[in-house]
Amino acid sequence: MNRSAAPASDEALRYSVPSMDCPSCVARIEGRLTRVDGVLSVEGSPMSRTLTVACEPGRVDASEVERALAEIGYEAHPHDGGRIRAAPGADTWTGRVARIAYGSMALFAIGLGLRFWAPDPWGFSLFGRAIGAGDAVLVASALVGGWNFFPRGLRAARDLALDMNFLMTIAILGAVAVGETVEGAAIAFLFAISELLETFAVDRARGSVAALLDLAPQRAVRLREDGREEVVAVDDLRPGDRFVVRPGDRVAVDAVVVEGHSAVDESAVTGESLPVEKGVGAGVLSGTINREGWIVAEARHSAENSTLARIVRLVEEAESRKTRTEHFVERFARVYTPVVTAAAVLVVVVPVVLFGAPFTEWFVRGLTLLVIACPCALVISTPVAVVSGLTAAARNGVLIKGGRYLEALGDVRAIALDKTGTLTFGHPEVVAMTPGDSDDALALAAALESRSEHPLARAIVEFAVRSG
Repeated sequence: MNRSAAPASDEALRYSVPSMDCPSCVARIEGRLTRVDGVLSVEGSPMSRTLTVACEPGRVDASEVERALAEIGYEAHPHDGGRIRAAPGADTWTGRVARIAYGSMALFAIGLGLRFWAPDPWGFSLFGRAIGAGDAVLVASALVGGWNFFPRGLRAARDLALDMNFLMTIAILGAVAVGETVEGAAIAFLFAISELLETFAVDRARGSVAALLDLAPQRAVRLREDGREEVVAVDDLRPGDRFVVRPGDRVAVDAVVVEGHSAVDESAVTGESLPVEKGVGAGVLSGTINREGWIVAEARHSAENSTLARIVRLVEEAESRKTRTEHFVERFARVYTPVVTAAAVLVVVVPVVLFGAPFTEWFVRGLTLLVIACPCALVISTPVAVVSGLTAAARNGVLIKGGRYLEALGDVRAIALDKTGTLTFGHPEVVAMTPGDSDDALALAAALESRSEHPLARAIVEFAVRSG
């Protein structure tokens, strides 16, 4: 796979990797690419499915990186710099990972039912244990459930980079081989479910970030030099272009007001709950909403360099940086997995070779050790918890720059808040009028403000309605 169109920079190569959709994928890619001579560091983001490879000047060719990725089963394309988009929510529950989990679950249930209702074995056995219809279905459940990680486990064994995929592959295939079909199918089914939940967490995070870019409109009304208006794609706006923002429209790109006056709702970007007055010379941000007046703005940045785009890039970069806990867990797993594998081999070999113990019995015990000691829950839980936390915060309008800051919140003992809308509702309300005899004044004020969308105007009208 040779893509000469890949970035020519001798400092960083950036790729789109469609199948890199979980933290464990990133860990495997990092482990392989760091062994390529000249690669300094690797940063992957499951949220945007992008990979950045920092290299020593002139020492790494793009095709070499792509070949290394292909060896471990990942296809890479030069990143085009385009916007990320949220995948439809249904994809998580109908995609390949979901279908594997559903298939394994259905076969597992059918196999257990057959074991109970049709226990009679067939005429052959595995390792001395009779096999029946239920066992055959349970074997199918184990193979389907392990379809995601069997290839990765075999490649890990080939590369002598033992990981949880290798442990799970050996445990499931070994359990089936010795006739423990229920145990093998249960392991595969539960691991398939855990991968589905991990995919859901990452897709939800990806959707939250992509939704930020969707705040920006796709079209803008640009003013030509002769004063005529034309509708253009937002991506066609360039710094210096002037465009019209009508009441109710979103600002297309970061700009400066050159004509008109209005109140702009910036809550989606800055969190400020009250509209901010904007006149000539005031800056407006992409994605904010013009609430009242007709304004003309002059673009300061293109769409790809807008505030929203920069926020998304910051979140992507923050998501790719691991917390202290994640670094510790990865270092622990790299040492722990080979030690557990060696211990399992000794459990099988020592009693059989030195003491003449039954091979099948101690082989099962060795497999049991692999299953019990597999660090998959430990390795998966930390990144999924971080991504879920970032997602929950983003869904509620809070952008956290990364897992390390989320982790630091555990040490916080006091929080100072000074923003309207954080401790208050952010909606002004009239509570009293002076002088007391002011029915006419209130009626006149409400009549004047009845057609305005300004928050203070709405507060006056609501007060008048409540006052009868």
